[in-house]
Amino acid sequence: MSTNSANASSVSNPNRWAVLALLGVAQLMVVLDATIVNIALPSAQKSLHFSTDNRQWIITAYALAFGSLLLLGGKLGDLFGRKWTLIGGLTGFAVASAIGGLAQSFGMLVAARALQGAFGALLAPSALGLLTVTFQGSVDRAKAFGIFSAIAAGGASLGLLLGGALTQAISWRWCLYVNLAIAVPTAVVALKLLRNERRPGRAPIDLPGVALGSAGLFALVYGFSNAETSSWSDPITIVALAASAILLTGFVALERRVQHPLLPLHIVWDRARGGAYATIALAGSAVFAVFLFLTYYMQDDLGFSPLKTGLGFLPMTVMIVLTAVTVQTRVLHRTGAKPLVMTGMTLGLIAMILFTRLTPDGAYATHVLPGLVLTGLAMGCVFAPAFSTATLGVQSADAGIASAMVNTSQQVGGSVGTALLSTIFASAAASYASGHLKAAGLAGAASVHGYTTAFDWAAAIFGLGLLVALVILPTDGAARARTAQAQARSDLSLSVETT
Repeated sequence: MSTNSANASSVSNPNRWAVLALLGVAQLMVVLDATIVNIALPSAQKSLHFSTDNRQWIITAYALAFGSLLLLGGKLGDLFGRKWTLIGGLTGFAVASAIGGLAQSFGMLVAARALQGAFGALLAPSALGLLTVTFQGSVDRAKAFGIFSAIAAGGASLGLLLGGALTQAISWRWCLYVNLAIAVPTAVVALKLLRNERRPGRAPIDLPGVALGSAGLFALVYGFSNAETSSWSDPITIVALAASAILLTGFVALERRVQHPLLPLHIVWDRARGGAYATIALAGSAVFAVFLFLTYYMQDDLGFSPLKTGLGFLPMTVMIVLTAVTVQTRVLHRTGAKPLVMTGMTLGLIAMILFTRLTPDGAYATHVLPGLVLTGLAMGCVFAPAFSTATLGVQSADAGIASAMVNTSQQVGGSVGTALLSTIFASAAASYASGHLKAAGLAGAASVHGYTTAFDWAAAIFGLGLLVALVILPTDGAARARTAQAQARSDLSLSVETT
């Protein structure tokens, strides 16, 4: 099948909106799971009797497997067909979630979370890759990516709401069981709705590249996670981060030489796509501070229940959805990605500065809500154009690996940001406590001081993201978007003529 024919086929696909709904549900499950367990952790800890020091590994096990295997998951979809990798990812995710819900020990729960991450790495790039191919050359591409990016950016805060509701009303175990109610029906619909397309004359998998890339990403995430639970001077942290640098350098050198690379480097070297990956990583690393620290602040200092805490994040979710769809459908084709991403980074910086005003006796309406609204606007302005730009112009055969890079940037950025900002929080809180030994309400004051210090650093990360967008993202973004629209109209005309 020729490229034009493929494009025409995608444009004329009468089920493309049903496919979008299917892929949106699959993506929602992946991003929900990144945060839904967070609120359940205190209850799970009481039930399974594991220590506070070990609690972080419930989150880290998922991040390690997910972040390190995304490139492989994206490549498998490109080679064997994204329909089957999507269905395999959904099925495996459901099984892993059932194991986690039934967990009777800390080790069993950690293993289940690692399995979830592994199957999530197969699922997530398949979903975005299918979206890219389904709407390739379509005038509806902007609208589809706006909806998808709103789900990807806003799903995490919905996870906090759902996790709070399930933990409070039923049990923490239902934060895992709920994935079965999402994954199983979605897999059944995918089996009937999707058409599998795989590359003819399938190339061999770059096994050395898989080993180097996966090991390098694993070491990177593990090193930062260990720094959070131990220290930056811990020998394991130092060895892991050094190994990561060596392995990832070797991976890049290898991919430049092999005939069939795991990651074709032209995907990353393109200024628009490379800048999109970088801004997704930086925004993700900064915004995870909002989910992490505000969850504790609302529960410990404002006295919110888990459900009320989840509801507290709703304004941010609403703003993400509204902004992402509006930006993608009405603004991006006029301005290009660069000014939108810069605007988002600026709004994120201002939001983090607002959060530095938190006090132990603060109020939600005055100390939390304004920053949440601005954060929602910021994420919509960053993620919507960045997601679209990160996959714009890639060949269908490379859609999965380009999509995997989007998820890798978001996941690794979030993991690194969480570890970095958590370490800064702990150090600042300990320093404050040691200098105010006789102060009243010391524990609460020390924690809030740690939060505000971490938000200072989060503001600096958004500032770095603004600089990256200014320097790396091309200024011809509007021209590229108009070119894509013109190509879409051409392909649509071709489709009409063909039919």
